[in-house]
Amino acid sequence: MSEKTMIRDLTLGSPMKQLLTFAFPFVLANLLQQVYNMADMVIVGQFVGSAGLSAASAGGELGTLFLFMAMGFASAGQIIISQHIGAQNSGRLSATIGTLFTFTLLLGAGCTVVALIGCDWFLRLLQVPPEAADYAHDYTLVYFAGIIPVFGYNMVSAILRGMGDSRHPFVFIAIAAILNILLDLLFVGPMHMECFGAALATILSQTLSFVIALIFLYKHRDSFGFDFKLKSFAINKKELSAIVKLGLPLSIQNVAVSISMLVISRYINAFGVIASAATAVGNKLTLLATVGTTALMAAGNSIIAQNFAAKKFDRVTKTIGCILLVGMIFVSILALIFVLFPEQVFALFDRDPAVLALSHEYVPICVISLIGFATRSTAMAFINGIGNSRLSFVAGFIDGIIARIGLSLMFGISMGMGVRGFWLGSALAGHVIAVIGVIYYIPGKWKNRKLLV
Repeated sequence: MSEKTMIRDLTLGSPMKQLLTFAFPFVLANLLQQVYNMADMVIVGQFVGSAGLSAASAGGELGTLFLFMAMGFASAGQIIISQHIGAQNSGRLSATIGTLFTFTLLLGAGCTVVALIGCDWFLRLLQVPPEAADYAHDYTLVYFAGIIPVFGYNMVSAILRGMGDSRHPFVFIAIAAILNILLDLLFVGPMHMECFGAALATILSQTLSFVIALIFLYKHRDSFGFDFKLKSFAINKKELSAIVKLGLPLSIQNVAVSISMLVISRYINAFGVIASAATAVGNKLTLLATVGTTALMAAGNSIIAQNFAAKKFDRVTKTIGCILLVGMIFVSILALIFVLFPEQVFALFDRDPAVLALSHEYVPICVISLIGFATRSTAMAFINGIGNSRLSFVAGFIDGIIARIGLSLMFGISMGMGVRGFWLGSALAGHVIAVIGVIYYIPGKWKNRKLLV
């Protein structure tokens, strides 16, 4: 990026260098985001116990349902901005940004209303253990009240990343992470606000992150051509069509995975609070992989989108290989740590002997899941980067609904494996999208696709 513009050309230089340079701040941002998401779990687990841990997990899963929706449309905006830049359509950036702003915040407001009205219904659907029911209600209600800042932060970050800037979103999330941990320790510890306090800490930190990001974007408006005047926020039908065309499948894909996890959690919760708590810890551990793999996918989205729009297909292929290589190295390190120290890692969240005893059984599940994160992110960076919304939707539906729920029910109920069967089915489902991506890539017909914009 030059001093006069925030736009960065990702079609030049070494693909590996571009990937690592772009992804590294995103890795740090994801790490901090996981830290402050996990801070609720760790602090609640230590101060409130297994019931509080189960409640925070349930509330977090429901919150993730809406977070994934925000991320889907934000990713669509990021890819479209990148394609505009790659195709040298910089004049249309303002219309895309204004449309993304208005659409995202309206969608966030609508989701807030739905979430608050349906809060109790969502929790009943999850079959939260009775010991955790009150805690879960407090956590979820507060979390849902902060959906708009979540949508807003993801939208601003997507605009910056679409222009090749992954450094400033890291700064914004760093501020939120530090504040969240401090408020968690204050609210849940000395102030004894339990799960309500943990959720409040999260919402306050996310709101601050969004406000700071918005101020930064406003102060640098001249460098990317968006003047923040009221008329500039008018929805452009062509840009909205592109955002919805790609964002809806991405959101459905993300939400499908989230819904499948909620369905699986419903069955697991029926096994009691120990099974629920152990699953909550296991899910958080495997989600650590997203620190690296989501960063690689997001970086890959922009790099592949720019190069695809510029018709530099060899660089698209090289970028795909780089994403897979770096992703596999990253998840292999995580897998080794968990294989060697399962109880120690579980104890970070819950010291209950019954929960710790299940850590050893989770080891092979963790390894299978981690590898799936690496291959899935590679395939999705390719599919999203070239803008194939239809395939993105199909892959997400098969992964999230058919494979994840189907395999979990098969192993967990039909084969009588119980909780361990649900773990295995969910882990295996994570490899489905990689298979779809390979089948689509090999014939090479993707090179003839038209741009979204």
